[in-house]
Amino acid sequence: MALPNIFTKEVTESIVERINQLTPATNAKWGKMDVAQMLAHCNVTYEMVFENIHPKPNFLMQFILKKLIKPKVVNEGSYPRNSQTAPQFIIRDSKKFEEEKTRLISYLTKTQQLGEKQFEGKESHSFGSLTVVEWNNMFYKHLNHHLTQFGV
Repeated sequence: MALPNIFTKEVTESIVERINQLTPATNAKWGKMDVAQMLAHCNVTYEMVFENIHPKPNFLMQFILKKLIKPKVVNEGSYPRNSQTAPQFIIRDSKKFEEEKTRLISYLTKTQQLGEKQFEGKESHSFGSLTVVEWNNMFYKHLNHHLTQFGV
């Protein structure tokens, strides 16, 4: 079964509604991050798409990521709880809830407005060229995993 299409307005709005249910006091059902750190963690995916602030992996690391990690990230299967996190996604310092929430909603809106055509064959920071289905799966299931982690 295909995952909901993050590039549609309806699905993006449903994700934003879930994000808007979070408060600075929302607790995780599992994991180590607080809610502001989780939002910052989700923003990293979009920073890699829209910002040039994360170093690209070297050739060897990109090869490893493509062969071992990409299949798990872009498929339709859910992430297991407490699964290992890539180093650039680990958020240890405190973050401002409203700032991270606003940034995430902005990235979601931008992604939806750019649409599928902008992402078909687009180069990923870590995995090389991805299909629109792979982009969708990566975006949607990561957000869904963490919103579920925080009970929304």
